[in-house]
Amino acid sequence: MVFLAVFEDCARKPRRLALRRSNLPEPRPERRRCAGSFRQRLAFGRPMPKSRSALAIVLAAGEGTRMKSNRPKALHEVAGRSMLANVLSSAATAGVGRVAVIVGPGCDDVGAEARRSIADADIFVQSERLGTAHAVLAARAAIAEGCDDLLVLFADTPLVTAPTIGALRAALAGGAAVAVLGFQATNPFGYGRLLRDDSGRLVAIREEKDATDEERAVTLCNGGLMAIDGGEALRLLEKIDNKNAKGEFYLTDVVEFARADGREMTVVIADETEVLGVNDRIQLAQAEALAQTRLRRAAMAAGATMTAPETVFLSADTVIGRDVTIEPHVVIGPGVEIADGAVIHAFSHLEGARVGARASVGPFARLRPGAALAEKAKVGNFVEIKNANVAPGAKVNHLSYIGDADIGANANIGAGTITCNYDGFLKYRTTIGENAFIGSNSSLVAPVTIGQGAYVGSGSVVTKDVAPDALAVARGRQMEKAGWAVSFRLAQAAKKAERK
Repeated sequence: MVFLAVFEDCARKPRRLALRRSNLPEPRPERRRCAGSFRQRLAFGRPMPKSRSALAIVLAAGEGTRMKSNRPKALHEVAGRSMLANVLSSAATAGVGRVAVIVGPGCDDVGAEARRSIADADIFVQSERLGTAHAVLAARAAIAEGCDDLLVLFADTPLVTAPTIGALRAALAGGAAVAVLGFQATNPFGYGRLLRDDSGRLVAIREEKDATDEERAVTLCNGGLMAIDGGEALRLLEKIDNKNAKGEFYLTDVVEFARADGREMTVVIADETEVLGVNDRIQLAQAEALAQTRLRRAAMAAGATMTAPETVFLSADTVIGRDVTIEPHVVIGPGVEIADGAVIHAFSHLEGARVGARASVGPFARLRPGAALAEKAKVGNFVEIKNANVAPGAKVNHLSYIGDADIGANANIGAGTITCNYDGFLKYRTTIGENAFIGSNSSLVAPVTIGQGAYVGSGSVVTKDVAPDALAVARGRQMEKAGWAVSFRLAQAAKKAERK
């Protein structure tokens, strides 16, 4: 199987840094910590050697007013998980061993989301929004603990990949004091320009409003992300002041101070799509489209077939095996694993489900969290499965709801079968044994067990356990009255005539 992490632990080497007097006002950071570690995940790109330690500071304090949302911007989703989680996943895959997330006041939900991705993430609060450098220094305590590589990432830049973060780290390992992520802009208007000398070394970052006509012609633009030599980071950051038109502390000023010290600076060039910033719903949709294109290509490159890939939607954590076929208009939400040779037919929706090898789903099927289909199991059209296990060879072919159930191998569930699992307060399980046969339009009122090889007659409402190899019929006895229909029609016709 292949994990489709296309967005995307180092041993720590503490280096105690002396705290220096800063031009920046103290951001009064609130620091919270809990035990845990990165989850190592399969992804593309080669991580940095574990001999270099790294701290990633992820700026997630933006209010996102243009999103017109009650949720913090960092929590809006791309490919089935928050933008913040996407960035943290890429950092983890790139071998970053420590993470500090900068949140705004009252944004505990952003910190909680960070901890769901990385249990030991440090959370710092930026009490005032006074610029990017001010936000970074909200994590002054974490920076002071020391690291080889200090990375500055943005929660609203969810498409940055692990190889790109690794390239920033590699630039520091090669001797650069500062590495800036740049991109060749299709339309550079509004972006800061990265100015290089004849040797290709970065000499300045010039904002659009401050650039000359010659500098505005440069298409190499600032992507925002940056890596700084951890041994120099605090000293450089504390030199930054707010003597500018906006009265803010700009992270980009670190380039000027590193150059004044005679230190080497460099540019790492990434694809423009990686540095797409999300500030409104339109850009969120653009990021989603780009992410889906990556995921689809990764799945097909790994051996899956998509007959109309532009209509298939995947999640960042989707796991797909070889020779899987996914038909048009399939939506795969978070937490789905699909084993080799399975077929997902058109218009199916899967979330939190496992599909076994050579199993078949749909068309028009819904697998909800906890659905687990074993090898060669079949779930057909207009079937919903929730928190249920379908054993090898079992079939639920049509128009059924199977919830909180265990279905044995080679059992056959007839059309219209319902497991009645909820009494308004509690959920109960239904167990159906191997080779059992459930007739159409049956209702199985849980908790109930249908034994191995048992038969349930069509239209039954089963409220008691059925023994193995038994037949259960639980419906009203059929009654027949000869000639009744003739009498009924005559009587009704007479009534109708009287009303005219």
